[in-house]
Parts: sequence; C-alpha cells; structure tokens
Amino acid sequence: MSTQVHIPAPAERGGSALGDIWVVARRALLHMRRQPEALADVTLQPVMFVLLFAYVFGGAIQVDNGGYREFLMGGIFAQTITFGVFGVAVSLAYDRSNGAIDRFRSLPMARGAVLGGQAVASLFRSTLPIVLMSICGLIVGWSINDGVAKALAAYGLMLAWSFAMIWIGVLMGSMLPSPEAVQGVAFTVIFPVTFIASTFVPVGTLPGVLQTIAEWNPVTTLSEALRSLFGNPAGELGENPPWPIDHPVLYTLIWAVGIVVVCAPLAVRAYRRSTTD
Repeated sequence: MSTQVHIPAPAERGGSALGDIWVVARRALLHMRRQPEALADVTLQPVMFVLLFAYVFGGAIQVDNGGYREFLMGGIFAQTITFGVFGVAVSLAYDRSNGAIDRFRSLPMARGAVLGGQAVASLFRSTLPIVLMSICGLIVGWSINDGVAKALAAYGLMLAWSFAMIWIGVLMGSMLPSPEAVQGVAFTVIFPVTFIASTFVPVGTLPGVLQTIAEWNPVTTLSEALRSLFGNPAGELGENPPWPIDHPVLYTLIWAVGIVVVCAPLAVRAYRRSTTD
C-alpha cells in the first residue's frame, strides 16, 4: 500500500524550497519507519558482516601490530558506506516506476525538491549502519585509540564519502529503467570494487595486478584512513606503498569531491531527462 503524503499549497507552506525538500525527505523517512524490513541492508547486513568476519574468518587472518577485529572495522565501515549507492538508486528508480515522480511534478513545489529530499533521507539512512556497526564493533573487541578529535574526523570522513555515494546513486536511479535493473547493475559494479581493496585483508597480501588496483582503489584509502584516525592497525601495506596509501585521508577526500563535482551535474541532467521524456 502506498503512503499518502499531504503536500500543502505554496501559500499554505510559505513557498519555501527547503520546506519542499523536507516534505520529500519526510516521505522517504516514513517509508523507512513503516517498512523496517527494507532497512535490512543497512541494519542487519553490516552487523552480520562484522560478526561473520570477526568470528568465522578472523582466526585465519593475521594482522601485524594488532588484532584482526580492530583491522576489520575500518573495512566494514568503508564497504557499508559505499553500498549506500543501492538505497538512493533503488528508491529513486522505484518512485519513477510507480508514478510518484509524476505526481510530484504536478504539485506546486520546487524543481529540486525531489532530489534534495532523497539526498537528505539517504544521508540519514547512511548514519544508521555507522551507529550500529560502532556499537557492534565495540562489543566484539574494536576500540578507538587515538582520541575524540580524530574519531570525529573519521566519522566526518564517512559522512563525506556517504554524500558522494548519494550522487552516484541518483545518477544510477535516473538512468536505469527499474529498481531491479538498479540492483543488478549496482551489485555487479560496486561489489567487486569493495572486495578488491584492503576491506577484509591487508593490501600487501593481494597478488600482482590486484594489489596495484587495490592500492589506488578509494575504498582501500577510506579503509586505511579510518584505521589511521581510529588508531587501529593497518596490516601489511607492502614495501614503498604508493602515494594514496601514504596519504589516505587526502586521497579519499579528493575522490569524494571529484565524485560530487562530476556526478552531481550528470545526475541532475539525467533526472531531468528521465522525468520529461
């Protein structure tokens, strides 16, 4: 059953673009609250990954200068935030396929309200797994060792990366014809990117060309940046690691800004085309 949301007329709501964005975001948040099972990918799945790798695979993976569970958390955070592409892409594709976007366009609301509302709701959706994984990680043996300031910087970096992923999601949700197509393409592209990285194993243990790809993969540098900021072990990075590994925070921020600069205009253009054809 679809959720009916009352969007007041401009005179009644004061004609605020921010008000329109909040109406769309509130609609998406209500969907999350009324369909908690749809949040399994950002609630149960991250916790399941933490428990599986900590207790099933952790005993077989050795990490220098610390335990595997502290090494693991940076990678789990990075992977889950990158998977945030799925949420906004599927939500936007679903709204396009069920006519919700057409109904929004018939209402007196700001043109950018739909994308802005989706972005706000997705950013909130991204904070759920971060909080849950932090709690779960502390339970299984993870710890924050370098103080509050660096920990806050780590959480800020996660939110910055999450914001960048939102625009990739908007671009995919605007270009692909259905939620099923979004899931298929996103899984095929995003899943290997998060595994050919230092997400679960030290990058120095990867063979040949895979190690080179992993060293320049931003998911690797996000993982390493989080490990560094939380004061967790980085594992074997290989001899003479390349610049991205030596400067993981800066390299990750460059990628996040670059993704927003490139993907945001393309996403807005693709969204306009998809809603005017």
